[in-house]
Amino acid sequence: MKYKMVNMALFQAVIIYRFIKYIFPLVDQELSFWKHYAQNIPDSILSQQAAMSIEKKSFHAQGGSIYSLYPNRKNPLSVKFIVALQTISDYLDNLCDRVGVMDAKSFLQLHQAILDALDPNPHFSDYYANYPYKNDGGYLRSLVNTCKIYIRTLPSYEQIRKEVLFLAKLYGEMQSYKHISLSEREDAIRSWFCPYSSRYSELSPWEFSASAGSTLGIFLLCVLAEDENLTKDEVLQTVDAYFPWVCGFHILLDYFIDEQEDRIAGDLNFVSYYNSQEEKKQRLAHFLRQSIDKVSVLPHPLFHQTIIHGLLAMYLSDPKTNAEEEKPIGNYLLRQVPFNSNILYGICKILRKKKTIV
Repeated sequence: MKYKMVNMALFQAVIIYRFIKYIFPLVDQELSFWKHYAQNIPDSILSQQAAMSIEKKSFHAQGGSIYSLYPNRKNPLSVKFIVALQTISDYLDNLCDRVGVMDAKSFLQLHQAILDALDPNPHFSDYYANYPYKNDGGYLRSLVNTCKIYIRTLPSYEQIRKEVLFLAKLYGEMQSYKHISLSEREDAIRSWFCPYSSRYSELSPWEFSASAGSTLGIFLLCVLAEDENLTKDEVLQTVDAYFPWVCGFHILLDYFIDEQEDRIAGDLNFVSYYNSQEEKKQRLAHFLRQSIDKVSVLPHPLFHQTIIHGLLAMYLSDPKTNAEEEKPIGNYLLRQVPFNSNILYGICKILRKKKTIV
């Protein structure tokens, strides 16, 4: 056991060093390019939302880019892809949430961009067909095309096609129903969940929705497809680990730290549907344990465990978790992982002080 913990600590140290030293600068470079593009979008509303989505949510692209370090993968386009896809996600989130539009049809059409980005075929939908603002100067199409360029390099794309498009479909649908009018969104999400409820009977509609809201499974599947020897069994095993567990844990943590803010703003928050603080604590811990157990049988389990521990460290290092209601739950979750993984928590605290992550 002691040897195993030392091995994990060394692995995590190497990953985090490479992540900060080599990947962060590449991510910053990509985000700088897209931010400059965003600032020159002809429509002022679209320009504002595109630039703001990068400025306020850059840590999403930073975090997702850790998958470019997946062992034995060396595709230089992977960071470009991850940043571009995450930028699409964050931009569309702003268009659904910040402009006063509350039309599900419009949002579903916008999110066709996620599906197109994951399809190598040279097809681009009219993403703004039902949206009141349209002239983005080719911004969204350029982001989609950047993703397509990477997807075309994947020798095992056909092995992941069905699964990655399924995750993308869920993502777009959840985001679309989540952002309609307050009086309709709860019923819409419950109805949307119904066809999946028997397959995911252990989850509430809100936990399923949280799982659908993560892009981590998409990033991983695409990186796995860089291997020409990828098998369908590995793909299915990966999906079983990441959806709903790792993806769900990721977004439940995100909503956990934002719960008080969302309550004040009147925004839908999936964590708020737990009946008590105790239920919230136990369900978050359940997603954590399931995530760790499921990834233990995947190739390179230390890599996945590092990501899970890193999610815990990144979100719980946010000052918002110092509130009276959140702190006991955060401390409890940190006690569920090996002590050496708490070093990641300390690193995230330092990075936040230096504004490297915000």
